[in-house]
Amino acid sequence: MTTVEERLLPSAEPVCLIDQYGVPHDNPPYELPARETLLDGYTQLIKGRRFNEQASALVRQGRLAVYPSSFGQEACQIAATMVLREGDWLFPTYRDSVSIMSRGVDPIETLTLLRGDWHSGYDPYEHKVAPQSTPLATQLPHAVGVAHAARLKGEDTVVMALVGDGGTSEGDFHEALNFAAVFQAPVVFFIQNNEYAISVPLAKQSAAPSLAHKGIGYGVPGERADGNDLAGLLAVLGRAVEKARNGEGPQLIEAHTYRVQAHTNADDATRYREDAEVAPWLDRDPIDRLVKYLSENGGLDDAVRQRAEENAVRIAAQLRDGLMPEPEVEPAELFAYLYAEQTQQLREQAAFLRDELSREEA
Repeated sequence: MTTVEERLLPSAEPVCLIDQYGVPHDNPPYELPARETLLDGYTQLIKGRRFNEQASALVRQGRLAVYPSSFGQEACQIAATMVLREGDWLFPTYRDSVSIMSRGVDPIETLTLLRGDWHSGYDPYEHKVAPQSTPLATQLPHAVGVAHAARLKGEDTVVMALVGDGGTSEGDFHEALNFAAVFQAPVVFFIQNNEYAISVPLAKQSAAPSLAHKGIGYGVPGERADGNDLAGLLAVLGRAVEKARNGEGPQLIEAHTYRVQAHTNADDATRYREDAEVAPWLDRDPIDRLVKYLSENGGLDDAVRQRAEENAVRIAAQLRDGLMPEPEVEPAELFAYLYAEQTQQLREQAAFLRDELSREEA
C-alpha cells in the first residue's frame, strides 16, 4: 500500500535525465523523451533564446518599456507548453513571454503588454493563454477557477499555472492550492525556482525543504526537476499533466533553475550577488546540454541547426519590424473599457483629459 508520504512528497533530488555534460541518466519512473521530441524542443529553445535576446535589445533601444528575461530558463518556458494539448490553458507570469510565444501567440502581440500599449495584446481565448500577470500569484486562483469549471462541464482540460519562487510566499498561492485540492481541479502548478525574488534570495523567503514540499500541507503531490534539463522537464511535467487529466487532481512541480540576468532592465543584480555565483549556472545552460546529447546520439545535423537558426532569425526580424514604429494611441480609451457604464468620477476624469489635450492642440 502506498503511504501518504510516498504519494505526496517529492523526490529527494530534482529529476534529471540529461546532465550538464549531455550524459543521459536513468530516473524511473521517468523516461527519456523520443529523439524527435527533443529535436523539436531544440528548435524551440533556439527560438526562445533569440526572442529573449531581441526583446532585451529592444528595451535598450527604447522600444519596450521593460522586459523580464527568461534567459537561461528557456527549458522551463518551452517544456511548459510542449506537454499541453490544444484545448488546455496556460496561465503565465510577467517572465513567461517565451512560453506565450511557444503556445502560438504572435510575437508582437506577446510583447504588447510590456510595450505599455494595452493590458494584453492578444485574445486569451484564441490560444487559451490568460493575460500575463504582473502581480505575484494572482493568476493562480483564476487558473484553478478555469480548471474547476472545465471539470464541472465534463471537459478533459488541464491548466498549466506558472509561478516563480517569490510567488509561493504569497497568499494567493496557498489559497489556490487549497481550493484546487479540495475540488480536485486539474491544475499543474509549475514553480520556476530561479533562486531570486527580485533581489531576495530563496533562503531568505522560505524555510521549507523544497518548494515542492509545500504541496503536502494541502494534499497536493509534489515533484522536483532540474529546470535546465528539457528532457527531465518534459517527462515530469508530462506525467503531471496526464495525472491531472485522468482525475488525480492538482499537481505541484518545482523546477530548479537560475535567473542568469537581472530581474529586469531596471535592476542592477551586482548590488546583491557576485559574478562567481552566476558562473556555474552558465555551464548548466539548457541549450548547451541538449546540443551535447543530441550531437552524441544522432539527429542534430547541420540541416537541423540551420533550420533552427533561420527560424530564430525570422522571429527576431519580426520583433524588430513590428515594434520599431511608434504606436498610435488614443488617450480616451483609458476610460472606455473599465465598466459597461462609466461612473460619474470616470466621466469627470475623461472630460478633464479632453480639456487638457484640447489646450495642448490650441
